[in-house]
Amino acid sequence: MLSALIRNLRTIGTAALCLAASTAAEADNYPSRNITLVLPFAAGSGTDTTTRLISQHLSQALGVGIVIENKAGANGMIAATFVARAAPDGYTLLVTTNTTHSANPYLLKSLTYDPVKDFTPIARTGDLPFMLVIHPEVPAKTVGELVAYGKANPGKLSYASGSSSAIVSGATFAHNAGLDLLHVPYKSSPPALNDVMGGRVSMMFVDILTGLPHVNGNALRALAVTTKDRSPLVPNLPSMQEAGVPDFDISSWQGYFGPAGMPKEIVTRLNAEIRKIVEKPEIKAQLATLGMDAFSGTPEQLGTFVNEQLVLWEKLIREAGIEKQ
Repeated sequence: MLSALIRNLRTIGTAALCLAASTAAEADNYPSRNITLVLPFAAGSGTDTTTRLISQHLSQALGVGIVIENKAGANGMIAATFVARAAPDGYTLLVTTNTTHSANPYLLKSLTYDPVKDFTPIARTGDLPFMLVIHPEVPAKTVGELVAYGKANPGKLSYASGSSSAIVSGATFAHNAGLDLLHVPYKSSPPALNDVMGGRVSMMFVDILTGLPHVNGNALRALAVTTKDRSPLVPNLPSMQEAGVPDFDISSWQGYFGPAGMPKEIVTRLNAEIRKIVEKPEIKAQLATLGMDAFSGTPEQLGTFVNEQLVLWEKLIREAGIEKQ
């Protein structure tokens, strides 16, 4: 019996060594086929547009094709869950924002993934500032005028949302300004914005990339940015705090993640290539024209940042009085 046990242990040990060797070999040969980037938002969103630009350069750097797969819906939970359950081999990655990895744990009653335990941080790619836009027929040229109109007409104004940043920004605005606003949720920003432009919803907090072309075309009126200070991307717009709404500082961030348990060698390779891309002055400038403040860092820094953001967004959501759905 003892000899049989020893043989079994030797067999298990040999199998483990073979598996380790196979995993190491795969990491050394990575990538050998197309990589899929899963996005929690629809085509045309800020995350989609900036990711497509970065992915062109990432494809060239890695020598393989990059496939963009948009899985919008459930406030990003569909995409995040899909990647969390994928093989941790570096061929299925999530490009996401604070929607899935900062806000959802405090917005949704049933979450089918853990933003920390189920993912491997790879690289942060920057921030996507948001701004408040309204339909031109809303009689307000400033945030102060909008607040005054809303207080004089309780229940008449509504706000659309296509992401957690839009949800929390709208609720924070209503709470801090003392307004009665109707929330109208959407799967993603583009359809939400369409209804604001169509006059079916009064206003929306939207990323600068998605909203600015419509502002420039006079289909929307921009009133302020959501960050504490003015954004260099739209320096003519005041911050919400500057415009008279106290304690308002909300920013959307973007980063790359893989399923939990990815080999360190693959994470290191992806991180190095992504950082090279977003730190190139010409690409940083291109991303700026798309409304993105591009920068990066190590996987460890992204992991620490996610934990910090979870604390921050819990506070934002609690103070705005948003109940879990």
